[in-house]
Amino acid sequence: MSNNTLEQRIDRLESLDAIRQLAARYSLSLDMRDMDAHVNLFAPDIRVGKEKVGRAHFKAWQTDTLRDQFTGTSHHLGQHIIEFKDSEHATGVVYSKNEHECGAEWVTMQMLYWDDYERMGGTWYFRRRLPCYWYASDQNKPPIGDMKMRWPGRAPYAGTFHDLFPSWAEFWASRPDKDVLPEVAAPAPLEQFLETMRRGTPAPRIRVR
Repeated sequence: MSNNTLEQRIDRLESLDAIRQLAARYSLSLDMRDMDAHVNLFAPDIRVGKEKVGRAHFKAWQTDTLRDQFTGTSHHLGQHIIEFKDSEHATGVVYSKNEHECGAEWVTMQMLYWDDYERMGGTWYFRRRLPCYWYASDQNKPPIGDMKMRWPGRAPYAGTFHDLFPSWAEFWASRPDKDVLPEVAAPAPLEQFLETMRRGTPAPRIRVR
């Protein structure tokens, strides 16, 4: 996206702040169980599962999920990278470390969201949030080893924290010659840092908690 004019630069700064506020409002509304405030952060025609569309379906699904699994939650946001596809569409990565009261266990989770944002009628919304989990485990049980997703009453399973970015698997698969200076790729183009890191890989399948 070109940002040569003053008007474009100001719009970009305002959009960056609006999208960061969007992520912060997501966490607050979710933790306080204000489901109307929460679902209104998403596009009106948000897809829910394979066949359902709309905020009402999303509210019903989210409400059931929260009632069934958690007494309380707290979402703590970390770094947030945002890149614009054009003036009305953007993508982002948000780190989040979350706490969950799950009966007798206090489960801490580390994850990131891969987001698609869209501006409609002057307001930025989530078009999609793809949660990618690294671990979830009782705070007294460090998630060392494989199958780091360890919810009470469920069999452990692997998360998808690293699956968006092929560099993780490539790093551990390679054994470079320490006597040979490695090559360095050219820097990513403007607004393409995330896409360059993705290298065209498909989004991972996310297992529902």
